[in-house]
Amino acid sequence: MAKSTEDEQEWMDDLEASLLMNDANSASDVFRICKGKPINENLRYPAWQKCLDINRGIFNAPLSEIFDLPEQKLLRHDCQQFVANLGNEDEDKVSVMSDLETILTTYRKISNITYESGNGWLELLLPLLALKRPQNEIYALFAAIRTQYIPNGCAHKNGDPFHLFRLLLLYHDPELCSFLDTKKLTPEFYCRSWFQTLFAANCNLSVVQAMWDVYFQQAEPFYLFFLSLVMVINAKEQIMGIDSISKDMLIEMLSNMPSQLEVDDVPDFCDLAHYYALKTPSSFRKDLRERMFGDEAIHNLLHETLKNSSSSSTLTSPMDEKILVLPQGISQALCLPVCAAELVESVSSSASGAPMPNQSDGLIVETVRFFLVDCRPAEQYNSGHLPTAFHLDSNLMLQEPAAFATAVQGLLSARRQAQAAGSAAAGDHLCFLGSGRNEEDQYTHMVVASFLQKHTVHVSMLTGGYEAVHEYLDETLGENLEHHHSGSCLVCKSRNTNQIESPTAQTPTVDIFSKLSAAVSKLKTSEVKGKLLDYIVNPTGSTGKPPVERHVRANDKLGRRYRNVAPVFSIDDDQEFDSANMPANEEEGTDEEGKRETVSISQWSKENSVTATFPCQEYKVNNMFYDSILALSETYMYVLRVVPGRKGFAQVVARRSLSSVVKITSRRKHPNMITFKYGVSQDDDLVISDMDRLLIPNSTEAMKTVTKQIVNYLKTQEG
Repeated sequence: MAKSTEDEQEWMDDLEASLLMNDANSASDVFRICKGKPINENLRYPAWQKCLDINRGIFNAPLSEIFDLPEQKLLRHDCQQFVANLGNEDEDKVSVMSDLETILTTYRKISNITYESGNGWLELLLPLLALKRPQNEIYALFAAIRTQYIPNGCAHKNGDPFHLFRLLLLYHDPELCSFLDTKKLTPEFYCRSWFQTLFAANCNLSVVQAMWDVYFQQAEPFYLFFLSLVMVINAKEQIMGIDSISKDMLIEMLSNMPSQLEVDDVPDFCDLAHYYALKTPSSFRKDLRERMFGDEAIHNLLHETLKNSSSSSTLTSPMDEKILVLPQGISQALCLPVCAAELVESVSSSASGAPMPNQSDGLIVETVRFFLVDCRPAEQYNSGHLPTAFHLDSNLMLQEPAAFATAVQGLLSARRQAQAAGSAAAGDHLCFLGSGRNEEDQYTHMVVASFLQKHTVHVSMLTGGYEAVHEYLDETLGENLEHHHSGSCLVCKSRNTNQIESPTAQTPTVDIFSKLSAAVSKLKTSEVKGKLLDYIVNPTGSTGKPPVERHVRANDKLGRRYRNVAPVFSIDDDQEFDSANMPANEEEGTDEEGKRETVSISQWSKENSVTATFPCQEYKVNNMFYDSILALSETYMYVLRVVPGRKGFAQVVARRSLSSVVKITSRRKHPNMITFKYGVSQDDDLVISDMDRLLIPNSTEAMKTVTKQIVNYLKTQEG
């Protein structure tokens, strides 16, 4: 005990000497001496001053002596209420009131941030006033903390800080995150005051000061999120053990959790936060730092612009003549994002067997090591992948569920075996990689969601997918990728195509046959053991010969069907086709997306007397799948393409008369991939004018309904 006291006194003496001699000029200098420990009261101000670097001109300003803000009356009233609740002597109340209103009025004018009740400014000032320093010094500390450590967006209902915190909670404790989600308790309900005041509104003064001592030494603004994470995870049993409590009471309980901290708890509390920080991918810090910390006034302007205008992606700020590009938000992120640089560094280290240490307090702490899951189709994986990647074809999830389940078991088994063997590639952190193309990666998102639903910890997804890895590696592809083949690598082929295309060329030539083959080859070789429809409607005329199928020609007269000629459609085994036989409008590049009708699905269904709908995926020859809906009325069949990001809305991409359906086909091995062909019968020929290819999970029921609807419609026509 005596030794510990001597050691503590020794580093305090070292800190005092370093501060006096100006040897400690930064947070890292203070940390080198204090090792992240709370600081003695008489050294707190000079230590914070160095950690926050308040000598910079931006934090020093003449204090306002004119109180003429538009919201001055509100600010003064809140200051009076705050001071009254402190319980100080009357003489002290006058002094504190003067300090509060002067400092906050000055900050409001200089920052151009409108004051609002409950924004945390008053609570944040209290630990600073306790330092007993002049107003100008307190103002400098306040401005520095607000700029460097309070995340932007806390005042907004769906601010980025709350989305980020939920992603961190989902990463480390998906079960608890799911529980709070089911209770509709998003972080904004319980941790807003934590973020706005660095816990000053929730903890007693001595705890706040000790916590800030450690916090400012870390010089890491995102440290706040890990402190909050520890707060919630440590109370998991208490949170999940309460069933009958109301939502408001649960919010109050969560919000007040920091009040239970004692000064002696602070070191362990901060050590746990540091541990979670080390065990979390760091990409988000670099990606979000500029957006989440810094000039809050500009951030608020960007937020308002985004809220008021969904069409504009840039704006000119009146406070800054630069054109500011609006960064993409994280509100739609399925899980914690990881950038290509962090993943490649981890994989390269794993492949070489080199350690990835992180020096902390003289100890070697292993940082995040990924177990990489490549969810691209087999032919893309075989054209180039990172060396430690485990292949899991995400398309199997819908197309062959049994094969997908087997592959997942294989993945988990391989991971356990690698961990048992001490393999460098056996990371505890799952990172899923898609292609980088949104339409394809929706399958990858489904795979990730399935792992999250099972409460799998440490799940992340690579931002930009394989394309981002390819771009990051650039000149070193051959050294860092296995089996990379530029001739079949889609990213390489895309680059080559862009290089040889003329500036005015908009639609590249598409090899239809090879693209369909690629789409089919995505499926595993194990056959789907399901029965096709137990009936075939295939009237072929009196000759008994099967009709000859050909596609529409320029000299064909395609009007109404010949009178008394039966429709010719069948449900049989789909055959391969080539680009010469493909209708012209099958190419996605020829779709006129701007002219498509966007509709409310429910309202549109009522107006068009829709009798049945089936969720599906529309397949186009550009090798893309689109979330869609197959809709039927008594006379028409429609394909609606779901509008991303607009729930309940879709574009009408196809409207087909039931009388125009001449053939319905499916592949025996993959009965859920259905092709509808449209046209007319001419003698023994089928003249095909158009077609739709749909991946329908419930294809058996869908085809029964479609067939019955067509037959009923034709009967009414004949009658």
